[in-house]
Amino acid sequence: MFEKLKESIHEHVELTDEEWEMCKKSFRPKRMLKRQFLLQEGDVCRDLAFVEKGALYSYNVDSKGNQHVIRFAFEGWWMANLESFFTNTPTRLNIEVLENSELLILDKANHEKLLDELPAYERYHRIIIQNAYVALQQRVENALGQTAEEKYALLVELSPEFLNRVPLNLVASYLGVSPETLSRVRASFRR
Repeated sequence: MFEKLKESIHEHVELTDEEWEMCKKSFRPKRMLKRQFLLQEGDVCRDLAFVEKGALYSYNVDSKGNQHVIRFAFEGWWMANLESFFTNTPTRLNIEVLENSELLILDKANHEKLLDELPAYERYHRIIIQNAYVALQQRVENALGQTAEEKYALLVELSPEFLNRVPLNLVASYLGVSPETLSRVRASFRR
C-alpha cells in the first residue's frame, strides 16, 4: 500500500532503505468510503493524509448553505487543512471522500519526528509545501482574472482525467461558476 508515497518521495529526494522504513512506520493506513469525512468544520486537523488510491475534496459552506470547493486530492497527492494543522485551531473546511479511498495518515507527532530526524524528508516536505503554495497562488490568480471559458480550458489542459472523476456540480463549484455556466462552457468546447 505504500507505492504512491514511495514514488512521491523519490520523485523529489532519495531515501536510504533504512530511512524509507522509518518513514513508512510513521504512517498508518486508513480505508475510507465515499461520502465519509476525513475532517469536519469545527474540528482541529491533527493529521496529514496521503492518497494512495481514490479521491477527496475540501470545501466550505457559506451562510446561505452554498458549498465552495477549495481543492481536490487524487492518487499521489496530500490532503489536510494546513492552517488548522499548523496552528492547532478549528477548521472552517470539510474534507470529504469523493471515491472509496486508501489513505496513509501521518499524525503531527510523527510528522515532527520525521522532520527532525530525516533531513531528506524535511526537504521533501518543503518541496511539497512550496509546490502547494505555488498552485494555490495560481488558482487565486486564475479565479480572479479569468473567464469561465479560460478556467475550464486550463482545467481540461492540465487535468483532463479530473473531468471523468469529479461530478460536474463540484467542478462548477471549484471553478467558481454556476452549474448552468459550466454546462454552457462545456457545450461550446464540444463544437
